[in-house]
Amino acid sequence: QVQLVESGGGLVQPGGSLRLSCSGSGSIFSRMGWHRQAPGKQRELVATIFTGGSTSYADSVKGRFTISRDNGKNTVYLQMNSVRPEDTAVYYCNVLPVGTLKVYWGQGIQVIVSS
Repeated sequence: QVQLVESGGGLVQPGGSLRLSCSGSGSIFSRMGWHRQAPGKQRELVATIFTGGSTSYADSVKGRFTISRDNGKNTVYLQMNSVRPEDTAVYYCNVLPVGTLKVYWGQGIQVIVSS
């Protein structure tokens, strides 16, 4: 059974930094990433990383956020720099186990950007 543990959320001031972590267990993951849901907006893709290290980002976070993974720990990270109030959202980790088409989701962690 795939299980995901997210951490690193909280309150941060505009311009500050935050690092989210998501540790998975139960499988090796071919794809790991982050989505977010902001107040009044649809859930959107933030960033994705594949086993080979290729990444993709939403235009709104390019140049500010960096996704990375530690395959030995089955963990994906989202380094959030130069955060803005519009980054306020619940962030959801998601993973795709190798050999499957079923995506698993974390429960979500709150990020609030406010002064």
